Amino acid sequence: MSNSDELAGSAPLELVEGVALLNPELAVFEAMLSGWARQQRARFLQESQTIAPRIALVRRFAAFSGQYPWDWQPSEAEAFISHLRSTADRPVAVSTARSYEVVLRLFCAFVTDPRYGWSRECLSRFGRAPQQIFHEWNSIAHVSEYEGDPRRRPLTYDEVQLLFDAADGRVEDIRSRRRKGALAAMRDAALLKTIYAYGLRRQEACGLDLVDLRHNPKAAVFGRFGALFVRYGKASRGGPPKRRTVLTVPEMDWIVPALEQWVDEVRPLFVPGRHPALWMTERRGRLSRHCANEAFTHARTAAGLPNELDLHCLRHAYITHLVEFGYPERFVQVLLSPQRCVHDVQHEPGAGGYLCGGGGYLPPSTTQFPGRFDAGATGADARLAA
Repeated sequence: MSNSDELAGSAPLELVEGVALLNPELAVFEAMLSGWARQQRARFLQESQTIAPRIALVRRFAAFSGQYPWDWQPSEAEAFISHLRSTADRPVAVSTARSYEVVLRLFCAFVTDPRYGWSRECLSRFGRAPQQIFHEWNSIAHVSEYEGDPRRRPLTYDEVQLLFDAADGRVEDIRSRRRKGALAAMRDAALLKTIYAYGLRRQEACGLDLVDLRHNPKAAVFGRFGALFVRYGKASRGGPPKRRTVLTVPEMDWIVPALEQWVDEVRPLFVPGRHPALWMTERRGRLSRHCANEAFTHARTAAGLPNELDLHCLRHAYITHLVEFGYPERFVQVLLSPQRCVHDVQHEPGAGGYLCGGGGYLPPSTTQFPGRFDAGATGADARLAA
């Protein structure tokens, strides 16, 4: 048995030897895509968020070029990127174009790897073998740490208030017109407030269950909404979702009555039964990321905010406002990091007053607020404990 026979996604595993193909070009191309998907599954990459979009992009490039991978040339790759840049209605962003190049480069690396046998298969069937179509001279160089749209920014305090007022106003507007959707509008308003109050991503917010609402014994005033246990944080490639606990800070205490109303009064009207999700749909299912985006879009439009702002800007606003509230930037970074889950603030005699590392020390300005953190520690010797 050869090495290629043992690898997931190799040509011998995807194509049956000795079988005549009615359309060999299309059959081999589909086998390539199937093999690449199988190889990525073996690496535990996510199906819907990674594998499926990559396969769709390869199909899109094949349709654009009108050729199969063993006929691709660097000129087709350059023409594809140039076409995306020249699109009149919405030219592709630099970061998006680079991500496309990375995906196509990964696919070409897969089909040209001799361990998977696709080059030998193409040579024997078509007399041509695939090649790498992106190289250092036709790829976008990564020269800047941030390449996003400069118009995409954190919301100001006034804009956050306008957004929430618009979300609440949709409820009254729907009710006044006696239309359906008032409950969904109330859910959307509570969802947007929660995302901002805890600095959540879309998947993190949609993945919340009722059991993720936590008590903070050192901040009993918040009751069962003293913290959120985020179980579906952004994952590393091939890894499981990261987890972290986000504490309710005093500056965001207005979220407590909003969540109380949602959990005790509004959510039961959706008749969720035994469904664990915190955010429900009218069909008794878990709210999707697409619906979360729509909730923000409707509120943004009603508030008259710029179209460049999206749901993730609420997370940026949360981080920015924490710093403006007086939280040290380094501490905010550690607090939000899923790799450094902060569950407690403890004292340790003889410690310095600076934060360093995942269990570093906090300056007095951070810890002189009783009940702000899980242990309510104060003084220059307070220490983060994971």
